[in-house]
Parts: sequence; C-alpha cells; structure tokens
Amino acid sequence: MALYTLSDPHLATAVHKPMDIFGGRWQGYTEKIVKNWSALVQPGDTVVLGGDISWGISLDEAKSDFALLDSLPGRKLILKGNHDLWWETASKMHRFLEENGIHSIDFLHNNCFFYGNTALCGTRGWPFEEDFTDPHNAKIFRRELIRLEASLKLGAAAQPDEIICFLHYPPLLSSFRCEPVIALLQKYGVKRCVYGHLHSEGLRWAVEGVQEGIEWRLVSGDHVDFTPVFLKK
Repeated sequence: MALYTLSDPHLATAVHKPMDIFGGRWQGYTEKIVKNWSALVQPGDTVVLGGDISWGISLDEAKSDFALLDSLPGRKLILKGNHDLWWETASKMHRFLEENGIHSIDFLHNNCFFYGNTALCGTRGWPFEEDFTDPHNAKIFRRELIRLEASLKLGAAAQPDEIICFLHYPPLLSSFRCEPVIALLQKYGVKRCVYGHLHSEGLRWAVEGVQEGIEWRLVSGDHVDFTPVFLKK
C-alpha cells in the first residue's frame, strides 16, 4: 500500500472548459492524469485529491468526471476547491455516489481519514487574494478555521504517528502568511502540509520545503506534470 496526493485535476469530460489560459503544459492533461495515475497507483493505495476536481457546476455535470476517477486504481479522498461548484452537503454527495455505483471515492470535509496510523486531515482554506477584513470573507474564513480544527482534533484524538494536512489554498507563500491556519497546524503538531490552487505565473509564489517547522508541498496538476505525488508507504 502507498499514499499519494494530487491537486487541481480540473477534469472536464462533460463540459467544454479549455485550460489553455494556464499554458501549454495543460495540453492533453486528462490523458496524462489517466496514464500517470495508472502507472503508479495500485488498487490498495490511497490518493488524496486537493480540490478543483471537476468543472461541472452540478453533480450531474460532474458525474462523468467522478466515473473517470472511480475507474482509476485506489481509494480517493476529495477535498473541496474554489472551482468545485458541484459541491453539495455530505449527505447529498454520498447519495449521489451510491446512486451512480461509485464506491472508491469519499470526501474530506468536517472529518478525517486514516492511512494506517497516519491521520489525513484538512479543509479548503481561504484565498490569500481576498480582503480578510471584509465581514463576509471574515465569516467564511472563520468557518474554514472551525472545519480545519475539527478535522485536526479528530486526527489527534487517535494519537497517530503523523498528521498530514491537506489544504486547497496555500496558507504560506513567499509574499503571504496566514497566521491563524499556521497556528492551528503547529498546535496539532502537523509536520507536513500539502496544498494546491497555484498555476502558471502563480507558481512563482509557492513555498516548498521546511518553514515554520512544517514541510510544505505544492501538488497542483501542472506543477507535478499531472502525476500523483508519493507521500509514504
């Protein structure tokens, strides 16, 4: 068994959504994902997908993207991204998967999962581009902090060997530091944080390696050549 991760696959098997705006590396990206995933991931493995899964704006529009993921090897745990407009309540999403015979996918949302004795925690987070002093943004940001801490609490309660945190939005960039998120990661002893969201020119702001006592890893599809990133055996 092995644990992998990949963020921002931006699947669009049922809608027309060209990714040319993000550069030539996106040419044929769906085929790259299928090829690279199939070459690496085995049926007993787990892959955490860090958001921006499908361009479908409803579960029905995203159905063929879920079917594609379900056809690939391994268990998939999905985090919400800013473009996941299909996202519904957990009960609606689970019912949708059951009704469509999709059994290898679950959602990392107000909960945590385990890979052996490693806790897999996380939430979407909140964009560094937004004004955090705006009352509406502040309300959503507080909600994301509550979700993150709830996930980390569940993971820590099991006394795991390690907690790996998955976020869609990066809490640390070369020009930005989200103190409340970083403080929560440090409070719960997180030593590895995996994130996505950044593409194209935005990649230059990425922070990778150890800072703040945490190892940061950017795994956006175009940054890792649409290949699931190995985390641990």
